Amino acid sequence: MTVHSEVLRSGPSVPERMVAKRVVDVLASAIGLSLFIPLFAFIAVAIWLEDGGPPFYRQTRIGRAGRPFEIDKFRSMTPAPMGSGLGLTVAGDPRVTRVGAFLRRSKLDELPQLFNVLVGEMSLVGPRPETPELIRLYTPSQRAVMLSVRPGMTDYASVLLRDESALLARARDPVRFYQDHLMPLKYELCLRYINETGPLMDVRVVLATFWSVLFPSARNPLIDRTISNRLENAAPIGIDDGA
Repeated sequence: MTVHSEVLRSGPSVPERMVAKRVVDVLASAIGLSLFIPLFAFIAVAIWLEDGGPPFYRQTRIGRAGRPFEIDKFRSMTPAPMGSGLGLTVAGDPRVTRVGAFLRRSKLDELPQLFNVLVGEMSLVGPRPETPELIRLYTPSQRAVMLSVRPGMTDYASVLLRDESALLARARDPVRFYQDHLMPLKYELCLRYINETGPLMDVRVVLATFWSVLFPSARNPLIDRTISNRLENAAPIGIDDGA
């Protein structure tokens, strides 16, 4: 028996890793929801006091194996907004409320997705789920890869593109820029996640997410330079520099 086969046999199988990942998701989301109940109540009241609208917002996303589900968020925009048809929001959008702007910057609007994690629609770490309109823009082979795993609350793309709305606002054509540059980047990072998936990677992504929220202007030491360079190379293309 070779050393290589010994390593493969000694390590956990893919189903075992997925079971372990699901156990962690259930425990972490249940604990998180229990701890954040007061924070949820405070945010809900703040949203309601600003415009009298509902505190939560639900949007259809596409999950594992192409199954649609309703993603949960704290509402950060005026009720029943009329979007561009692709669900893209650019910085400075007048539909974003004052409370909503803070929630978006701090990523607190994403916390209700712990409910999605608890019921098995999402994972703590995994590729962010796209809307039905956006997922159709990927090629069939890309969709097959992206829908082969459970989507997550955060991943490398979420950390790298935490200012995605600002990036889109600077683009001459936000929709075209998203299709031509951000979609390929998200697919590439999704593929990397699938190839490197494991508990250590999940911990690294979670820590990188916290770092990006606490120190948004600082270089993230938990993000591989080969990853961050991909955005730096893509960003200047199609971006209006104000000239």
